Amino acid sequence: MIKITFPDRSVREYEPGITAMQIAENISPRLAQEVLAASVNGETWDLTRPINEDSSLTLLKWDDAEGKHAYWHSSAHLMAEALQELYPGIKFGIGPAIENGFYYDVDPGEGVSIKESDFPAIEKKMTELIARKENIVRQSISKADAVALFANRGESYKLELINDLADGSITTYTQGNFTDLCRGPHIPDTSYIKAVKILSAAGAYWRGDEKRPQLTRLYGITFPKKKMLDEYLLLLEEAKKRDHRKIGKELELFAFSQNVGAGLPLWLPKGTQLRLRLEDFLKKIQRDFDYEQVMTPHIGNKQLYLISGHYEKYGKDSFQPISTPEEGEEFLLKPMNCPHHCEIYKVAPRSYKDLPLRLAEFGTVYRYEQSGELHGLTRVRGFTQDDAHIFCTPDQVKNEFLKVMDIIFIIFKALDFENFEAQISLRDPDDKKKYIGSDENWEKAERAIVEACEEKGLKARVELGEAAFYGPKLDFMVKDALGRRWQLGTIQVDYNLPERFELEYTGADNQKHRPVMIHRAPFGSMERFVAVLIEHTAGKFPLWLSPDQVVILPISEKFNDYACEAAKTLKRYGLRAEVDSRNEKIGRKIRDNELKRIPYLLIVGEKEVENQEVSVRKRGEGDKGSVKLTTFAEELVHEIEEAMYSNTQKNN
Repeated sequence: MIKITFPDRSVREYEPGITAMQIAENISPRLAQEVLAASVNGETWDLTRPINEDSSLTLLKWDDAEGKHAYWHSSAHLMAEALQELYPGIKFGIGPAIENGFYYDVDPGEGVSIKESDFPAIEKKMTELIARKENIVRQSISKADAVALFANRGESYKLELINDLADGSITTYTQGNFTDLCRGPHIPDTSYIKAVKILSAAGAYWRGDEKRPQLTRLYGITFPKKKMLDEYLLLLEEAKKRDHRKIGKELELFAFSQNVGAGLPLWLPKGTQLRLRLEDFLKKIQRDFDYEQVMTPHIGNKQLYLISGHYEKYGKDSFQPISTPEEGEEFLLKPMNCPHHCEIYKVAPRSYKDLPLRLAEFGTVYRYEQSGELHGLTRVRGFTQDDAHIFCTPDQVKNEFLKVMDIIFIIFKALDFENFEAQISLRDPDDKKKYIGSDENWEKAERAIVEACEEKGLKARVELGEAAFYGPKLDFMVKDALGRRWQLGTIQVDYNLPERFELEYTGADNQKHRPVMIHRAPFGSMERFVAVLIEHTAGKFPLWLSPDQVVILPISEKFNDYACEAAKTLKRYGLRAEVDSRNEKIGRKIRDNELKRIPYLLIVGEKEVENQEVSVRKRGEGDKGSVKLTTFAEELVHEIEEAMYSNTQKNN
């Protein structure tokens, strides 16, 4: 008998060779209907795979990320099977599950294209295959057999993948007449899939290489209930309305120009105001936490990035070196700010009394992202990080971690990102060769992160083997108003760069020691954060952040002078106010400015002029009645001050 340990630590005994599906059926027929895959000793398995030794077991359902992953991975195979029947001779690249759904990269053949008008036929064929209730069968095969199988089918892309695999590690999955090279896991059969939708088609270079063939990437999604698909499609429609590229254009926040270059955003006046206010907000918080602001060049000598290791890591994805008139001298557009900050640390001798030293910079960095991966502000070639690096002693790591967490919580609360998850990434205890630094330092750093999360009451998922090679880290994934997950804040502990740059401080023992370096970026990058913020708020920014807080709408031209004087009064209070003096009817002015998501519209006519008042319309609430102009200004200032006070309070 083998012992199976469940998540509640209960243990049951079974015959060797039992499957997770049989265990689920033994526990409850209803449970067996809900499970999609199983976690066996931390590895996701098919429900039908035999378990032959003592194991820990978690049965995975739709609500588990691993369960969805198996479901959507199988759905990718289902789509590929449908394509194989519809497009004879089609060749397949890769078809993974992604965060929402799946895709498959395919080569339909010369002169053949798959268009949006073809989607209904693909969906129909997938539905037919679902009705067949085809079993999805896993098989381990030798490398020679794998080569023969896929060569016989002319699958050149699969053959290339097989060449990279070790003999003895190759598995295939078969359903009906379709067999795929795949590690799995998968759901037991196609009938689990109840609702299908092909979402889009795009071009994708084979293995991400612009010099290789361009394949067709088909995106799709499936659900165990049609109602869930309907709800998701409604969510997609809302996401289209909130697309930061669309709203950014409507609100005149940013633009792109081919003359400037792809992936290099131009911040327009209103977008610049928005971005600067975010920067000012964080700078104020950083002052409260004793950060010192620094500035570094946009370029650096190539040698700097050779020392740091960034050239080795980012060299292929960076803009190529810039040669100077000096023979052999080369510079790089900087891919990271941290090497520059290490050089600032080295400017003067440091004592333990000088630490922690907190250096902050809104530093612009450059990466040559492939053109096919550029996407609005979320994927660009030049972006500004809200970077800071804390140089501290090993004993200070935990306390500094707590303070950085405070900053991240303040920002999330201020911008209504209160639904978030955290992940602690630790090193793999069974493969320490991948990491640098002593066991003692790693244990201190990992313990500091875990204890910091415990002290904050932050429930964080722990992932072994996900640490950076130089140290453990804590990442924050926020959910926006549509429930989409975005990684924003990150805190990383680094023993690598202090070693590479030979950073030192004199300790209380009068000996030289290496400082620990903490990297942190609450926003991540200004570009990506603004994109997420636009989509989260649908462009309806909080009052303190809005580029235009107030627009004054005179009913006719004869009230323009009063409107302009009112705008001047509001500006004296520090408010951002403009006048819409167009010769349009007041209804049209109201509609146009509501589309611009202005927080407050002030309508002025004869009565308002006579009483030195304004008629107030608040975004989302409509007409609020008339009030004295100075009273309105004072109330708005109070509203902003109250919000800013609340936003910048330290999180206890």
